Amino acid sequence: MSPPKTQIALFDLDHTLLPIDSDYSWGEFTQQIGWTDPVEFKRRNDAFYAHYLAGTLDVHDYVRFAVEALRTRGAEAYREAHARFMQQWIAPRLRQAALDLVRGHQQRGDLVAIVTATNELVTRPIAAAFDVPELIAVELERDASGWITGEIAGVPSMRDGKVVRVTQWLAERGLDWLDVESTFYSDSTNDLPLLEQVDHPVATNPDPRLRAIALERGWRILDLFDRE
Repeated sequence: MSPPKTQIALFDLDHTLLPIDSDYSWGEFTQQIGWTDPVEFKRRNDAFYAHYLAGTLDVHDYVRFAVEALRTRGAEAYREAHARFMQQWIAPRLRQAALDLVRGHQQRGDLVAIVTATNELVTRPIAAAFDVPELIAVELERDASGWITGEIAGVPSMRDGKVVRVTQWLAERGLDWLDVESTFYSDSTNDLPLLEQVDHPVATNPDPRLRAIALERGWRILDLFDRE
């Protein structure tokens, strides 16, 4: 008899567990605290976000842009600013339905991970707020001092890259896709590669395009909350 499969539950973050896009919101927050030019940064941030929604984002260009203010200000300024970001932007948007969904999988003994296209500096404290230590995010290259260079390290966890990164994550645990029964929650057609890879795709607070695909394919649709 084959051993039972490991149950894994994977969660996108932005608009799936959170009603907002944390990356875009972090950009707005840096405008508020004076780290970026409010007019020019907003123009470029809005343009990148439109490309993300359309599935045409160049993630390397975006990450260079998104982390430039962090890179120039350094680690201590980042820690202080992100603590304020968590308090002012994230904590008020931690929805009980999302917290309960994650906790339910954990209580069943599932291996749980957040898999996001947003970078690690923005998202690791958010994953901790969900009590999820396993985070697969865009990893940032570090210089000799240990601080970020503005470049991406390894494969970015976006579109097909999410499948690559989860496959690597499983391999680190001595697992492959045949060893697991997998569920993935996501709101976006950007995540179609991973939704199509898993055993149980769940269109969660889906955008109109993903909702239409989920209806056509008979995927489960879960509306946890309204998107902001």
